[in-house]
Amino acid sequence: MSNKIIIFDTTLRDGEQSPGASMNIAEKIRIALQLERLGVDVIEAGFAAASPGDFDAINQVASAVNLVKVASLARATQKDIGAAARAIAPAKNRRIHTFIATSPIHMEHKLRMKPDEVVRRAVEAVGLASSLCEDVEFSCEDAGRSDIAFLKEICDAAVSAGAKTINLPDTVGFRLPFEMFNMIGELSKFLEGRAIVSVHNHNDLGLAVANSLYAIQAGARQVECTINGLGERAGNAALEEIVMALRTRKDVLGDFYTDIIAKEIYTTSRLVSSITGIEPQPNKAIVGRNAFAHESGIHQDGILKCAATYEIISAEEIGAEKNELVLGKHSGRHAFKDKLLALGFELNEEQLNLAFGKFKELCDRKKEIFEDDLRAIVSDEFIKIEEVYALETITVSACNAGHCSAAISVRTKDGVVSDAALGHGSVDAVFKVIDRVSGVEGALKDYQVSAVSQGKDALAKVTVKVAFEGGKPVIGHGLDIGTIAASAKAYINALNSFVAMK
Repeated sequence: MSNKIIIFDTTLRDGEQSPGASMNIAEKIRIALQLERLGVDVIEAGFAAASPGDFDAINQVASAVNLVKVASLARATQKDIGAAARAIAPAKNRRIHTFIATSPIHMEHKLRMKPDEVVRRAVEAVGLASSLCEDVEFSCEDAGRSDIAFLKEICDAAVSAGAKTINLPDTVGFRLPFEMFNMIGELSKFLEGRAIVSVHNHNDLGLAVANSLYAIQAGARQVECTINGLGERAGNAALEEIVMALRTRKDVLGDFYTDIIAKEIYTTSRLVSSITGIEPQPNKAIVGRNAFAHESGIHQDGILKCAATYEIISAEEIGAEKNELVLGKHSGRHAFKDKLLALGFELNEEQLNLAFGKFKELCDRKKEIFEDDLRAIVSDEFIKIEEVYALETITVSACNAGHCSAAISVRTKDGVVSDAALGHGSVDAVFKVIDRVSGVEGALKDYQVSAVSQGKDALAKVTVKVAFEGGKPVIGHGLDIGTIAASAKAYINALNSFVAMK
């Protein structure tokens, strides 16, 4: 059996199902290109039948990437599988990932089907998918709570129908590591190499990564995971933790390997964080902001003498520099380009000129420019949808008894429109005047402010979640040295996303 572990990244599908993690198409393409640079084997780009927007996103991701395999999830129905096949058609390497629930509780209460009906539906689905795509993956939803004898029956039938990968998800994060080892070991032995055995572990009990590692030991050769562990409820197994555990503990785990380029891990993590607005907790393993921080005097002394005393992984190994290169207004275009390349951004000449212009503008407003500033500049400038509305100017008056007024000018396709409004606080006033200018009423569902770098003049990053006209909430991002201006940009960014989706 090969020691190569296939990394199946589902950040764009399962990760996007995290509350508040919705992405527009341009953002999904940017993440997909970075995932390809990271070295993942398969990108699950979405659920084609879920919505026209999901279909378009998968289709455009399939067109944008080169060698990485692109998969679409599909229920075991003719409609879903047909949509998946059409969505992934532009990709050079394609996979249809179809699934049906196999646990007694799901079959009885969700599917309302008998086990023999479930097997028949699975065989029909895999057969249809195999006629449309050479590479088919079949998943037993809630395998973690399924009967092992039934798993053997349905997996055998799916492989006979054409499935090349059998995925056994612990959909509700129920299994313990030794249970996962036993289940995967028994299924791997039963299948006898006729299909690749895969796992998809959720983190409800905090065991997703541990369960994935035990599954590999038992015979699994594909792990489904996400950047930063994004996913429904408590999330999925974190790609970066699985990969670095395999690299760091070969002495115990064995000579398993992946094709992941470790130096791209931190860049990928920061990109996903900046787009989704969901930051890993500071003490998150591998990519958390404190993962390589040492405050204890004893630890600091040990690190200064020999880093290995308290660090089993170096920051440089995952592409996170301890001593950031600080750029300023005297830095040249060449140094700027080299730094962007080191951060994983390959821009064409036009994009580089635009980004360098933004960099110089920022240099006039703050003394030192850090790596996170550069990431924010590039993400803000190039991860965009078409701008129907764009902020021109903004003025906020002093507040009186909690009431503030805001006046803005917004550029539209018909020219620049100016207006003013009152609100309960400056941010509320800004949002109200944007509603007046656009004629679209929005309800703020979430509002987050963070500093993207260091110092008192750090850039403010604002992330908002807004429901326009009572519809599904959309996310907007704004970046500026001033929090109010960043808030206005974030709200307008969400408005543009709403208009594009509408």
